[in-house]
Amino acid sequence: MQDAHRQAYTAMKAIRPDLPVGITLTTQDIQSAGSQELVEIYSRRLYGDWVEVARTHADFFGIQTYTRFVFDETGMRPPPPDAEMTLAGYEFYPEALANTIRWAHRAIGKPLYVTESGVATNDDARRIAFIDAALDGVRSCLDEGIPVHSYLYWSLLDNFEWTSGYGVPFGLVAVDRTTFKRTPRPSALHFGRRARANLI
Repeated sequence: MQDAHRQAYTAMKAIRPDLPVGITLTTQDIQSAGSQELVEIYSRRLYGDWVEVARTHADFFGIQTYTRFVFDETGMRPPPPDAEMTLAGYEFYPEALANTIRWAHRAIGKPLYVTESGVATNDDARRIAFIDAALDGVRSCLDEGIPVHSYLYWSLLDNFEWTSGYGVPFGLVAVDRTTFKRTPRPSALHFGRRARANLI
């Protein structure tokens, strides 16, 4: 896949040198509960050579972040006992997005696009809280001079998740699977108000 990407990048650039070509990866916030070198070790295990491919054969890098992974010398630790968990089974941790943006900026150094960020919950107030915290984190990264060019919430509609089917509602818009009626949640209106006011 990496060789195919390099060849595709080279072929596209040969025809359209000005066409931006990039990579997007699932990139969670990797933290260490022990030595800081664990962050680098587990980043390498999770992303392999894709970081180097992004450095050499990409004009931008897309970030897909939902939570954090915490490692110690024995491997990945479970979330804290008092952690809020999402319906997708991971820790509610919107601060992961800003941390991952900072990592990508240091590790890859290319313009960044947030291509996925969201939360699976039936409590739309928590979705709003997640969006606000994630966007506040993006704002802090922009204030630090990090070139973040987009924030795409995942997802517009409740959708089919590969490992969970329709049981994990990520959508800003609820979908009735019987009638297919689509109903914007309060989070959709909230997100729209922030976007129109440029509050990022």
